[in-house]
Amino acid sequence: MCAYVLVAEDDVKQAELVRLYLRHDGHSVQLVTDGQAALDEVRRRRPDLLVLDLMLPSVSGLDVCTKVRRESTVPILMVTAKSTVNDRLRGFDLGADDYLVKPYDPRELVARARVLLRRADPDDQGEPPVRVGDLVLDPARFEVRVGDRPVECTAAEFRILTALASAPGRVFSRAQLVERVYGIDAFITERTIDVHIKNLRKKIEVDPRNPEYLLTVFGVGYKVRDGR
Repeated sequence: MCAYVLVAEDDVKQAELVRLYLRHDGHSVQLVTDGQAALDEVRRRRPDLLVLDLMLPSVSGLDVCTKVRRESTVPILMVTAKSTVNDRLRGFDLGADDYLVKPYDPRELVARARVLLRRADPDDQGEPPVRVGDLVLDPARFEVRVGDRPVECTAAEFRILTALASAPGRVFSRAQLVERVYGIDAFITERTIDVHIKNLRKKIEVDPRNPEYLLTVFGVGYKVRDGR
């Protein structure tokens, strides 16, 4: 698919290399070198994917991620030299869909971009709507509702929720959810799933500490309650 990709990277040489590889993969690419320009471009023309460096001038990448996620479900691929598990989990907690550590091979960035774009493409979602009680997921429209209330989800959150809701009552381990959402990926830890579940509970549960929909099966994983 041909997509419009916004790359926010203040290292000009690195940004040009990323643009070269993404263009070679068939995408239209816009480069910006500071956080405020990234926010302005997202608001002016919503990209299909945001490649976001965390160490940006003007507005930090973390702040950009937070503000973009409040306004949009655009997939966000974070790129940074910060490589600890806590750094990655913080990025996911703010709404990133994937996380790539510098230095990286541009071919890996292109591969991750393909996955995010494919999973965010409504035309790639052929499943019918799924209903569990008042919780409704519509893959064709990339929509989630609780009753009449719409819920904004990231691409990763949506895929986790879809996997769980497709089999109410079935328990999925964290490893199974990682594979469902990201495929086999050495950079994604199972703790990432915990972060996404926490964020989903904040969005869909009346009381996230006492969830009605997203249930923990201690020592095993997670499930959506059986709606029967």
